[in-house]
Order: sequence, then structure tokens, then C-alpha cells
Amino acid sequence: MEAAARRRQHPGAPGGLGSQLGTSFLQARHSSIKAEEAEHTAPFHLDLWFYFTLQNWILDFGRPIAMLVFPLQWFPLNKPSVGDYFHMAYNVITPFLLLKLIERSPRTLPRSMVYISIITFIMGASIHLVGDSVNHRLLFSGYQHHLSVRENPIIKNLKPETLIDSFELLYYYDEYLGHSMWYIPFFLILFMYFSGCFTASKAGNSMPAPALLLVAPSGLYYWYLVTEGQIFILFVFTFFAMLALVLHQKRRRLFLDSNGLFLFCSFTLTLSLVALWVAWLWNDPVLRKKYPGVIYVPEPWAFYTLHVSSQH
Repeated sequence: MEAAARRRQHPGAPGGLGSQLGTSFLQARHSSIKAEEAEHTAPFHLDLWFYFTLQNWILDFGRPIAMLVFPLQWFPLNKPSVGDYFHMAYNVITPFLLLKLIERSPRTLPRSMVYISIITFIMGASIHLVGDSVNHRLLFSGYQHHLSVRENPIIKNLKPETLIDSFELLYYYDEYLGHSMWYIPFFLILFMYFSGCFTASKAGNSMPAPALLLVAPSGLYYWYLVTEGQIFILFVFTFFAMLALVLHQKRRRLFLDSNGLFLFCSFTLTLSLVALWVAWLWNDPVLRKKYPGVIYVPEPWAFYTLHVSSQH
């Protein structure tokens, strides 16, 4: 009886009113943090998106072009090409920009998932660096990208035949394992960032003029990434996951901010460009043979070696 009376006199005792007030305070604080995350509208990250788009075009898209433009005497076939140095720079700069993008997310993202994705991305891009370096150097020896490894004139007559298996292994590291470990974490990071680009304010649901100017080069680069990297299924899955998230958040009266809208518009443009690319080359018999099956998305470099370089 006396203990019960003391608990009534001292509400801060365990199990009393003080404990209930503490729990209510923590719940209210947690709710307020969530509300602040939803109400906070991040400004458009012009610097990051500009650097990201610029380095993608120079270090990734421009990599094989630079390898063909620079004189072979400057970069012998038994040494890394200028494109390889571009790839090395890409493997360092891109993870750094992705981390800076995650840091600016209005929403707190799972750090362990971000770190694992970045580590896997670097490992996959590094695997691709080696395989892609050898495959592109083979162009100077007559390798044709629009043909499979075993059908290439410079490889099909190699002796012993086990050497062909080695080249197929190299192609597997380049086009399959390297691309998977490179692009899956890349799009996962972009999706995680996109999931935090929602705001309760409609005022942030628009893009500034610089963002509109960046949509075209950004969407065009992702077209190159999807077609040359042969990751159409991964891209489509990511795009429709983003679309589903937009529709879900709209029911909660949350809208995309300028950064999320920029990324979504870039991906929408990419999907349109891929559809036009496939429609244009739909009846190409040679490319159809290299890319059999339901998913037919020819690589730009296969088109180049078949229809452009072969005419010169």
C-alpha cells in the first residue's frame, strides 16, 4: 500500500506517468522528424548533376572514341590505352559523385546498403576495365563487334581451340559479370536516392531552367548505357519501380522535388530513345543473328563496326 502511494506521489518512477510521458515524447519526436523530411525540399543539385553528366560523356562514352582517335604509337597494344586511363578516372570519380549525391539526400538512407553498393560498383567497373581494354584493342587486329567471339575471323581459327574458350571467358567477364556488378549497384544507388526525393510542397515540383537543359544529354547518355551495356531489363525494372513509387507517394500527397523530377524525366527520355533505336534496327538480319530472343537491343558499337567502319 505504501509503495503504491509513493508511485502515485512520484510520477517519474518506473511504470508511472513519467515513463508514459517519455514514450509519448519519443514518438512525437520521431513523427516530427519524418514530417520534416517530407516537408523539406532540397534545392536542385546543379553542380553534382552537371559534373555527373559531363564525366559520363567524357570518361564513359568518350572512352572508346579517344582510343580510336589518339595515335597507336602513343599507346602501344601491349600497354594501357588512353581509353583505359579514362576508365580508371571513371572508376574513381563516379563513386565519389554518387556518395556526394547520397549525402545531399533529404532522407536518411541505409548506410550499410550504400557502402556495399559502392564497393560492388567499383569491383564490377574494375573487372570491366580489364575485359573491355582487351576487347577494344582487338579492334586493331580485325575483331568485329557485330559477330560473336567464335564467329570472329581472327579468333575462330586459333590453335589450340582452348584459346577460344579463354577469349569467351574474357568476353564473359567484360559483358556479363563486369556489367552486372557495375550496373546493378549503380541503379540501386540511384533508386535509393530517388526514394528520398519527395516533398509535401507542390512548390518544389518543378525543374529550374538549367535542369531542363541537362535532361537531354543525361537521357541520351543513359540510352548509350542501356544499349551498349545490354542492361535493358535492369533499366526497365528500375524505371517502373520509380513509377510505382511516384504513384504510391502521390496518394500520400507527396510530390517529386526538382532532383527526383530531373532523374525521372531523364529515364523517361531514355526509354523513348531505346524504343526508337530498336524500331529502327528491327529488321537488320546481321544484328538479329547476334541478338536472338525476345529482348532485342543492339549495341551501338556493333552497329558501328557493321555499318560504319566496314564502309571505310
